[in-house]
Amino acid sequence: MSSPTTGGYVDPNFPDPHGPHDARIIIYAYIPSFALCILGTILFALSFAIHAIQIARYHTYSFSTLSIGCVLEVIGYIFRALSSRKDPYNIIYFVMEYFCIVTAPVFISASVYVCLSKLITWASRDQAGTKEREESWLRPTWILWGFVTCDVFSTIVQITGAAMIGTATSHHKSAVTPNNILLAGLAIQTFAFTVFLVLLGVFRATVAQDMEIHSQVQSKDPFILALGSASLLVYLRTIFRLAETSQGVFGYLSSHEVFFGVLEFTPVVIAVWILAVWHPGRWLPGRRDVAMVEHPGTVSLDVEVKTV
Repeated sequence: MSSPTTGGYVDPNFPDPHGPHDARIIIYAYIPSFALCILGTILFALSFAIHAIQIARYHTYSFSTLSIGCVLEVIGYIFRALSSRKDPYNIIYFVMEYFCIVTAPVFISASVYVCLSKLITWASRDQAGTKEREESWLRPTWILWGFVTCDVFSTIVQITGAAMIGTATSHHKSAVTPNNILLAGLAIQTFAFTVFLVLLGVFRATVAQDMEIHSQVQSKDPFILALGSASLLVYLRTIFRLAETSQGVFGYLSSHEVFFGVLEFTPVVIAVWILAVWHPGRWLPGRRDVAMVEHPGTVSLDVEVKTV
């Protein structure tokens, strides 16, 4: 894989860009691997199908954001494939690829936030639905909408910065300011997800000390472990993006696709497959459990309901 020259990367195997949507250089700083694009398209398409089937089976519509994330990944890798085989200079292909692949983890993270908020809702009441537990200071609504808001805001900032980088580099202008904007968005996202991981650890540690629900919590430990693993993988991807952007446009990390494959593609695809195997619909409390909280004493936590 070639590195960009001082003036930007131009591949000798492709003709000079003359299309109306072509940049003067390849913004990727390399020709994307077509094999990786096909692999990404297939794996995320399959994971979408599996998640969609389980959403329909368990009526877990609140986790539909994860399926949306898979769809965005598929679209992103299709546009990346077009860049690889058709025209690597095309700005539209690059922007669509970047938008979808950067935005997709936000929807995946949203499903993770939903999981924690529902676990807290379940653990914050006793079986009669009348007693607030010690960990009830972790408000499910605050966690869900607080982190979703942070992710949406940071993603908007990232996309704005990336679009400005594409415009600047295609016209051989300085991309320092756009890159700093992108870096700020990634820093916000990284900080927010760090806080989330801390809260997930605090939740598990807190409920472990409550003997009244200790056995029930233990029964959900495989899912909590899977949720934590998927969250750490998404976090690894965010850290990579932060480090990549901190090096500036055409830095070492961004100009060598191997890092994209190992630290962007791999963590995200493993995360969505982990959540497909340990799907929330089989582990989290359902609608009747929520009814218990709203109408104390009407139903027991021991009743298994699959509507979430």
